Parts: sequence; C-alpha cells; structure tokens
Amino acid sequence: MNNYRQFTEDQLVIATHNNGKLREIQALFDGFGFRVTSAGSLGLAEPEETETSFRGNALLKARAAAGAANLPALADDSGLVVAALDGAPGIYSARWAAPDGDFAKAMQRVRDELTETKANDMSAYFVCALALVWPDGDEVCVEGRVTGQIIWPPRGKFGFGYDAIFQPAGHIQSFGEMDPAAKHAMSHRADAFAQLIAQVFPSQHAS
Repeated sequence: MNNYRQFTEDQLVIATHNNGKLREIQALFDGFGFRVTSAGSLGLAEPEETETSFRGNALLKARAAAGAANLPALADDSGLVVAALDGAPGIYSARWAAPDGDFAKAMQRVRDELTETKANDMSAYFVCALALVWPDGDEVCVEGRVTGQIIWPPRGKFGFGYDAIFQPAGHIQSFGEMDPAAKHAMSHRADAFAQLIAQVFPSQHAS
C-alpha cells in the first residue's frame, strides 16, 4: 500500500500542445474510466520550460495546467540523452527542432555533432518524466527510461521526434519502424506510465 493520493476524478488534462505526444499518452489511458483532454484543446498557454531537469520541467508544466484549468493535469517532459554528446540534447530535445519543430534538422544535428566529435560510442537513452498535479497542490512525479543506440540514416515512418534514429536495446528496428503498439509497450513513456499507474491509478486499470 502506498501513501500517494489516488486519482478519483472524471477528467484529466494532458499538459501538452504536441499532438504526437498527446496521441501516445491518450493511447496509454485507453479504457480507463475518465475523460482525457489536452491543454491545447482548452486553449491553455504553454509555460516557458525554465527548469534544469526533465522532472522539474514536467512539474512546471503540470502545475501551470492544473492551476489554469482547475483540473488534475498530467505533464510529460521527455528527451533523448546521447552519451557521446555529454547528455545532449537532453532537456533541450524539443528546442533542437525549434522554432519550426523540424525534427529532421534536429536528428541531422545529432548526427553532425557525433561526427564532429569522432564519437565511437553510439549509446543513448530516452527519458520520460511524468508529473501529475491536482489543483489543490498534491503532486506525484515518476521517471522512466529506455536504453539503446543512435543509428543513421533515419529509419521508419512511425513515431515522432527522434524515433527514427533510436534503436532500443535488444531490437533490430528503430522506434520509427516499430508498430506504435509495440513501441508503447516498452518505451520510456510506458515505463514511467507503469510506475504512475501502480502509485496513483491502481483501481482504474484498463478493463
């Protein structure tokens, strides 16, 4: 038995304007007994991500959405951590694709910087911090990850972000080549989600 607050509300706001991320999180909640909406659909502003960790930025976004919507809010902060690049792009993963959100450019930048450093170590991992915040201030934050390596050229048409250049350990396909259901079952987001479910949603497992 844990001491975390249990989720009993009938609506949850996902604090994101990223449609790819929203689809993945909605899929993870498929079959649960509450309605899932997004910050984007509610017209909520996106706060500036000023923290220095995935956990810090996830909490920042969830707190902002919960306060603005007066509803429980779940935020995800995730990114790619490349060992040979001293952890980059890390918490700046989305910003490497800014201002136009072009992840083809972001993936090329990963490739270019690895080439520039003459790196032999292609190891990398994805991190996902999930923060659930209630309007009254209660909050829970968990962190998941999946290890693998950088591949080039990009492969696959599924997923989003850096999925096409990340091959998870023990697999021959990139995240971009995997059927979305297969990726959802073993991704960093699935790892964090499983932890969150065990702590906060144990009575609301999908039927």
